[in-house]
Amino acid sequence: MNKIFASASEALAGVVKDGQTIAVGGFGLCGIPEALIAALRDSGVKNLTCISNNAGVDGFGLGLLLETRQIKKMISSYVGENKEFERQYLAGELELEFTPQGTLAEKLRAGGAGIPAFFTKTGVGTLVAEGKELREFDGETYVMERSLVPDVALVKAQVADKSGNLRFNLTARNFNPAAATAGKICIVEVEEIVEVGELAPDDIHLPGIYVHRIVLNATPEKRIEKRTIRAAN
Repeated sequence: MNKIFASASEALAGVVKDGQTIAVGGFGLCGIPEALIAALRDSGVKNLTCISNNAGVDGFGLGLLLETRQIKKMISSYVGENKEFERQYLAGELELEFTPQGTLAEKLRAGGAGIPAFFTKTGVGTLVAEGKELREFDGETYVMERSLVPDVALVKAQVADKSGNLRFNLTARNFNPAAATAGKICIVEVEEIVEVGELAPDDIHLPGIYVHRIVLNATPEKRIEKRTIRAAN
C-alpha cells in the first residue's frame, strides 16, 4: 500500500469533510503540520471542531483557519497568542471547550488506546467539572473525562519511512503521537522520507500502523511564537 502523496492537498482529498473533528499536533508553533494546515484552509471545509493544545497565532498555524471562519469549536488548553481567537470567542462566534493540558493529552492518549473515559482530580471544583460525572475514590473526588477520537489527525514528524514509521525531533514530538494514535485517519507531514529499514527500531517513536497518508514538506517555515534577544551592549 502506497502511503505517500505528492502534495498536502492530495493527502487531504477524499478525507476531510464539513463538520468533522480534527486533531492537530503541535505545541504553540513547535511541531505543527504547516503544509497540512494550509491545505486544510484551501480545501474550504467548514464547521470544524479542532483539537489542539492551542490555536496558533494570527496569520499562521490554526490561526489561518480562524481567519477564514472554518472552525466552529476549539478543544484547547492555551489560546493566549491569538487575537482573532479572542475576538471570535468574546463575540460568541466560536465555541471553546477549555481543557487542562494534561487532561487534553490523556483524552487523546485514551482515545488511541480504546479507553472511553477516565477519572482525574484535575478540574474538580472548577468550571472544567461542570456537567460532568463526579465520583469518590479513597476519600477524594474525581471528575470523569471522556476520551477523544477525532475523525482525522494531522501531525508533524521529522522522518518517516515508506511504511509510515515515524521519528519526531526532540520537543516537536509533543502532542503529535497522541493525536496520531487517536485519529481514525492519520495524515502526517514530514521533512524526510526514507526506505523501510533505514530507521533503527529504537529510533521509531510511532509505528506505521497508525499512519495512513504521508506528505513531504522538506522546507517548513518553523516559526516561533516569540523571540527575545538581548540588547547589544
